[in-house]
Amino acid sequence: MNHSEKMGSLPITKLLFQQSLPAAIGILMLSINMVVDSIYVGKYVGSLALGAIAVVVPISFFISALGMAIGVGGGSIISRSLGAENTEKAYLTFGNQTLLTVGLSLSVVLLSTFFVQEILGIFGGKGELLDPAIIYFKILLPGIPFLAWAMMSNNVLRAEGLPQIAMISMLIPAIVNLILDPIFIIAFDWGLAGAAWATTIAYICSGSFTLFYFLFGKSRMSLHPSYLKPDFPIFKEIFEVGGVTFVRQATVSLLAVVINNSLFFYGAEMAVSSYGIISRLMMFVNFPVFGLTQGFIPIAGFNFGAKKWERVKEVLFLAIKSGVAIAVLIFVFLFFFAEEIVGLFTNDPELIANTYPALRLVFLLTPSLVVQLLSSAYYQAIGKALPALILTLLKQGIFLIPLVLLMPLYFGLSGIWYSFPIADLLTTLVSAIFIRKSMQNLGKN
Repeated sequence: MNHSEKMGSLPITKLLFQQSLPAAIGILMLSINMVVDSIYVGKYVGSLALGAIAVVVPISFFISALGMAIGVGGGSIISRSLGAENTEKAYLTFGNQTLLTVGLSLSVVLLSTFFVQEILGIFGGKGELLDPAIIYFKILLPGIPFLAWAMMSNNVLRAEGLPQIAMISMLIPAIVNLILDPIFIIAFDWGLAGAAWATTIAYICSGSFTLFYFLFGKSRMSLHPSYLKPDFPIFKEIFEVGGVTFVRQATVSLLAVVINNSLFFYGAEMAVSSYGIISRLMMFVNFPVFGLTQGFIPIAGFNFGAKKWERVKEVLFLAIKSGVAIAVLIFVFLFFFAEEIVGLFTNDPELIANTYPALRLVFLLTPSLVVQLLSSAYYQAIGKALPALILTLLKQGIFLIPLVLLMPLYFGLSGIWYSFPIADLLTTLVSAIFIRKSMQNLGKN
C-alpha cells in the first residue's frame, strides 16, 4: 500500500494524527523561528525594527502566497486524482504547478524591486519606520521565490501522503534562521540587516531541499519535461481552488495595510510595533490548530475523490472536536500570561503596557478559529471554490476590515483591538451554517 492509499483505509483517528502531527511540528518550528527572530530584533535592535518587520512581513507573505495558492489548488487536484486512481493527471498537475510558481513569483519579485518605497508606504511604512523597512525588504526579496516554491512543494508533499517530508521542509528554514540570527544580529552586529539575511538564507535552504527531494527522493511526482507543459484546463482548476488561498493571503495583506495605517494614525509607531508582536504570535500560539487543518485537507480530499462519504464526515467532526479542545487551552494560557509573553519581545515598558491588553482582546475568541479554518479547508479539499472563497473572505475581508475602519471612530485605538473578537464571532456563526448544510447534503448529489 503506497502513502496516498493509506488515506482511504487507515482508521480516521490514527490517520488524522499521522497527517496533523508533522504539519503541526513544521508550523511550530516555523512559528518559533518567527518569534525568536522578533525577540532578537526587539531586544537587540529596538521597537522601531519590530514595526518595520510588521510592515514588510505581509508584503513577503503576499508574494509567497502565489506559491501557497498554487500548492493548495494543485494539492487538492492531486489528492482527488490519486483517490480516483488518475495518476497521469496528478503528474501533469505538478508540472503545471512548477511552471506557475517559478514564473509568477519571479515576475512579481522583479516588479517589486522597482517600487520598494511606494509598496512600503502603502503597507504602513511611514515616519521613522520607513528606512528600516527598506533595509529589511530589499534583503528579503531574493529569497521570496524560494519561499514560494517551498510553500507550493509543502502542499504537494502532503497531498501525496508524505507529511514527514513536508515537515522537514518547514523545519529547515526554522533551524537555519535560529542558528544565523544570533550570529548575524549579535556577533556580527548587523542589526536588522542581519535578521533579514538570516531569513533570506533560510528561505533558500528550504526551497532547495524540496527541489532536491522531487528530483532525487521518493516522491511520486515527476519533473520530467513531458509534464512541464502548459495545460490550461489544469491552470483553471488550480486557480479555482488555489485562488481561495491567494485571496485569503491577499486579504490578509490588505488587512495589514488597513491595520498598520489605522494604528499609525491612532497610536503612531508604538501601536504598529504592538501589532508586530501580536501578529508574530498568531501563528505560533495556534500552531496545533493550523497543523490539524493542514492534516485534514488531504484526508478529506482523498476520501471525497474515492466517494467514501462517512470517512469525510468522520474526519471533519474529529478535527473540529480536537481543535476546539486545543484552542481552549491556548486561550487560557494567553489570557493569564499575556504580560509575561509580551515581555519576551521587548524591554520597553511602554510597549509592554500597550501591547498585553491588546493581545488579550485579539485572542479573546481563539476557540472559534477552528470552525473558521476547517470550514474553508473542507471546501478547498473537495474542490468547491465558491463556498471556500466566501468563507475565506468572511473574517478579514467582509467583517474585520470594515470594523477596523469604523470602530476607532467611536472607541479610538481600542476600537481596532475590539474589532478582532467581533469579527471572530460573526465569522464562526456563518461558517457553522455553511458546514452544517454541506454535511447534510454530502453524497446526495
